[in-house]
Amino acid sequence: MKKKDLEIRLQGMKDFNDPDPTLEQYMTPSAIASDILFTAYSEGDIHGMDIIDLGCGTGMFSVGACILGANNVRGYDISDKAISIARENAAAFGADVEFEVRDVRNVKERGDTALMNPPFGCQTRNADRAFIDKAMELCGTVYSVHMETTAEFLNEYVRSAGREICFQKSYRFNIPHTFSFHSKANHNVGVIMIMIR
Repeated sequence: MKKKDLEIRLQGMKDFNDPDPTLEQYMTPSAIASDILFTAYSEGDIHGMDIIDLGCGTGMFSVGACILGANNVRGYDISDKAISIARENAAAFGADVEFEVRDVRNVKERGDTALMNPPFGCQTRNADRAFIDKAMELCGTVYSVHMETTAEFLNEYVRSAGREICFQKSYRFNIPHTFSFHSKANHNVGVIMIMIR
């Protein structure tokens, strides 16, 4: 499968019905998700691997990893509603994913690769740290999306944990008008994907 074909398929994913602003529930755009998935795939971090999706939301990374031949995929989210939609998406795509409602801090199952788009910390300061900590605890390789302005901090934080950011890539993440406090119809923010080993 080509990256563009995966992007087109992932465009059919069902979005949040009633997103929770405190959880910063925005579905990862399919163009960004497919690029990250193919990066991980080309690095040998998806096909035949055990994948963990922390804060899986609607299941974008989980379903994409299944399509690209992951051995076992597990997605975790604290939101019942998000997990319900993720299960619908997995069923619609014929993706064999085990989804579970659980706070990521309580996840114990290990994997080869973590794929995640954690909260950026706009509503709850440092909300993404628990995700980074848990991903590094459970997996040898981590692909994670964060605000571009936090790049320097992330490098230091990851290094202090004895890991290294081996690769990063910038994207423009479109956030549509979703909540009452949004003042624009669409807002593009700079984000980075970091790959930790």
